[in-house]
Amino acid sequence: MRTLGRTGRQVSEIGFGAWQIGGDWGEVDEESALATLNAAADAGVTFFDTADVYGDGRSERLVGRLLRERSGERLTVATKMGRRLDQTVENYSPEHFRAWNDRSRENLGVETLDLVQLHCPPTDLYYHPEVFADLDAMVEEGRIAAYGVSVERVEEALKAIEYPGVATVQIIFNPFRQRPAGVFFAEAARRGVGVIVRVPLASGLLSGKYTRETTFGADDHRTFNRAGEAFDVGETFAGVPFEVGLDAVEELRLLVPDGATLAQLALRWILMHDAVSTVIPGARSPDQARANAAAADLPPLDAAAMDRVAKVYAERIAPHVHQRW
Repeated sequence: MRTLGRTGRQVSEIGFGAWQIGGDWGEVDEESALATLNAAADAGVTFFDTADVYGDGRSERLVGRLLRERSGERLTVATKMGRRLDQTVENYSPEHFRAWNDRSRENLGVETLDLVQLHCPPTDLYYHPEVFADLDAMVEEGRIAAYGVSVERVEEALKAIEYPGVATVQIIFNPFRQRPAGVFFAEAARRGVGVIVRVPLASGLLSGKYTRETTFGADDHRTFNRAGEAFDVGETFAGVPFEVGLDAVEELRLLVPDGATLAQLALRWILMHDAVSTVIPGARSPDQARANAAAADLPPLDAAAMDRVAKVYAERIAPHVHQRW
């Protein structure tokens, strides 16, 4: 367990990212999704991350069913808002905030949302203090217990945490996206801001299961967003060209300890960074959910392994991603 920043909540260091059970990853039927959520909770996961646009609310509703079925357990749910309309600062208005909030509370079946995150808003938004003042008002109204932001870029994260009400920042971080571990992690720790790590397996690249012959369904973002056609390209394979990532994976595979998987190694690498509050890999089956949770039980990586990951990143990956995000 780790502390989730200024929320003060204790959450599992391996959480659950519920994008995959909502949409854009191929179809997952409802019973399989619920079995996967329950397998994660059975394995000790207490933090679940969703969003109002994942499957147009489907993901939230599934997580809401989990909350009802496990009402006696201390589970924390984070959702997001802001992507239901065009990405303009004007659309991040008090009226829209409350409409989105009402919808998420209904989907999840709760009066007060544990944590609401602005969902990768336009960079200009961070220069509008009235937006964050309105989020403070929503806390006072009892609509939300805490709020944070989900960002694309380190610079957005640094600007966001200047606002004292920002309790958490969600950001992409993994062996293929290492830049947040610099100035941002240090500043987040200094300010007591929680760090939620998303896309920890680079959209599955770091599972080590893909080859150059691997194909994805037409409704999978790993097909339709490879060049950023639908949203920020950094959300798909962490912005790494697919073939480049495959070559780097072969070098990292040599570091996997006996009895573990490459995915578990990647998750354990993320947890080596003390600024991280929780990491939210997705899962499409109970076995995947259990395997993700088990990564927390791996022993710490030694200095040689950490150095090797850094070398692979510097030589193969950084030229493609480091200065972009």
